[in-house]
Amino acid sequence: MSIFAAFSVTSEPIRDPVAVFLLILAIMLVAPLLFERLRLPGIVGLILAGVIVGPEGLGLLERDSNIILLGTIGLLFLMFMAGLETSLDDLKDNGDKAIVFGLATFLAPMALGTAAMMLLGYGLLAAVLVASCFASHTLLALPVLNKLGIMRASAVNVTLGGTLITNVLALLVLAVVVKAYEGELTLSFWLFLIPALAIYTFATLWGVPKIGRWFFHKFGHDESAEFIFVLATLFVVSYIAGLIEIEPIIGAFLAGIALTPLIPQLSPLMNRIQFIGNTLFVPFFLISVGMLIDPLILINEPQSIVIAAVMIVAELISKFVAAWGAGKWFGYKFPSIMVMFGLSIAQAASTLAAITVAYEIGLVDRTTVNGIVAMILFTCIASPLVTERWGRQVTTAEKVPDSQNRTKVLAQRVLVPVANPNNEDNLLNLALILAKTADGTLLPLNVLSDREGTVSPEARIQQRQLLEIAETLAHAANAKVETIGRVDDSIDRGIVRTASERDASLVVCGWKGYSTYQDNFFGSTIDNVALKLSIPVLIARFVQPIANTARVFLAITKRQAMSEEFAQTLNIAKMLASELKTSLEVLIVVSKKQAQLSPPELSQLSSNTVIGQAQGNFIKEVSQKIYQNDLLLLPVKTAEARIRGRSALGTIPEAIARSHEDISVVIIHFP
Repeated sequence: MSIFAAFSVTSEPIRDPVAVFLLILAIMLVAPLLFERLRLPGIVGLILAGVIVGPEGLGLLERDSNIILLGTIGLLFLMFMAGLETSLDDLKDNGDKAIVFGLATFLAPMALGTAAMMLLGYGLLAAVLVASCFASHTLLALPVLNKLGIMRASAVNVTLGGTLITNVLALLVLAVVVKAYEGELTLSFWLFLIPALAIYTFATLWGVPKIGRWFFHKFGHDESAEFIFVLATLFVVSYIAGLIEIEPIIGAFLAGIALTPLIPQLSPLMNRIQFIGNTLFVPFFLISVGMLIDPLILINEPQSIVIAAVMIVAELISKFVAAWGAGKWFGYKFPSIMVMFGLSIAQAASTLAAITVAYEIGLVDRTTVNGIVAMILFTCIASPLVTERWGRQVTTAEKVPDSQNRTKVLAQRVLVPVANPNNEDNLLNLALILAKTADGTLLPLNVLSDREGTVSPEARIQQRQLLEIAETLAHAANAKVETIGRVDDSIDRGIVRTASERDASLVVCGWKGYSTYQDNFFGSTIDNVALKLSIPVLIARFVQPIANTARVFLAITKRQAMSEEFAQTLNIAKMLASELKTSLEVLIVVSKKQAQLSPPELSQLSSNTVIGQAQGNFIKEVSQKIYQNDLLLLPVKTAEARIRGRSALGTIPEAIARSHEDISVVIIHFP
């Protein structure tokens, strides 16, 4: 009889689909809220709730085919979102260190974990698989790092890169162990697996972004189509993984890595993916895992307590050894080492995935599942605590540069004039990236001119529609927004007056990429806005969805590199590259009459960004180095623009935009 049978309302589990779904929704609502009030991760509450309502608890629900189906979807979604949080650029930024730490935090738990589990009487395959659960980790404490402002600390970047390595290796161990247990680990398996895995990985990481960019370019205006495309990609890649005889969760993880360059972290699409995953699919999986646990084992088989304790001790010791050894090798101080340790001890996504697969094929029993879940509960509590305790000292030692603080102030209140539905999404997404990074407010504005007479009702209706679209997009990205509808004697005066009245810190405007004869003679709306405002203005021409950006390319002259605005310009470029999950390239073009900057001078400009140099004509040098899908950034200053005439943009940006109609351009205009 179940330990909770005496409290069960009925001896039979609930079978009415509506009642089953209602109970699960109630668990999803109450369990995380309750445990977060107790300052415990919500994941813990969902797993324990699964224990209570499951077959070994009150028996309210049975782990039938429906629960297994939804749990499998949640499992794939969990691995997919883990892939979305993993960027290959993390390896590029600190490649050598990330590889060293990734291998250390994989090999140490594998060695110690395998030895410990074999001493407890586990067979070799089961011991290796459980050890692979120790090796992988989930970056559960990332929100703590965001709160402390140390996401760009070297130790954090190394841990992010190392996470990719150790999780991929752990998943490969899972695939090999499963085949070995099923008796299929033969020479033909290796001859098939290695080429198939190589081709599959290359096709996913190279082909999915190509297809994704094409799809977003053609159908990026349809938000529903974008979301369905992402879901279809997840399940197609996962299904193909099963066809080549590797676990579908590996495919889900690779699908996330492949799509991460196309889905900006702060975009509405990413917000929808995370919302659906974190509120529906993943909780289903966590509840289904809890339903596997038998609390009676802790009473009937005291050995399970010993197994859980050994798992926790082995995992903590091995992860600390890896962090301490790698940190000492890199010359990090002890707080940074402890941040690496705190980040790498949390077990959730990959661990739950691996142990679920192992249980379903009969490689491990419920005692092992109980031990793994106990380790997950312990590490999910310990990881944020350790990271926050030592992360505060890293914050003190590694203060954020003043230029980064100024950039955040710059994006506190971002004003976006919207008038053209064709480019509204890209302008709003650009503004959203900047505003959300600084936890700022988006100010969509539409100005109607009454110079020709009374504004028509049709124009007012269109104004409301444009602002409603902007507000919907901002809410989808979970951003603060204040829509502004205005009637003024001219568009440019309306923008300038609104910026002053609403205390805007930055203005983002659209641009067609060229000036007409009338613009050159009388001055365009953009010229009048940029020259009259006392705040920076971003003037953007997008030829494709901003999510399709493959590289952020900042091109500047030597004079601009030596100016006081360079640090802020570089931080804007870094911010865009980071949120768009793309690489950043900086090029200083030196005229033939000037001398190139020396290495010490370049290092003074930025110690952590590689800056290239070229000598010759600015337009020619930049034109030779930009490619399709680049986002070209060009800084301009009012004083420089006025020397060249009335245009606030100058002649260079327009010349480049005219000759490269397939390149998106953002001009950063400083007052």
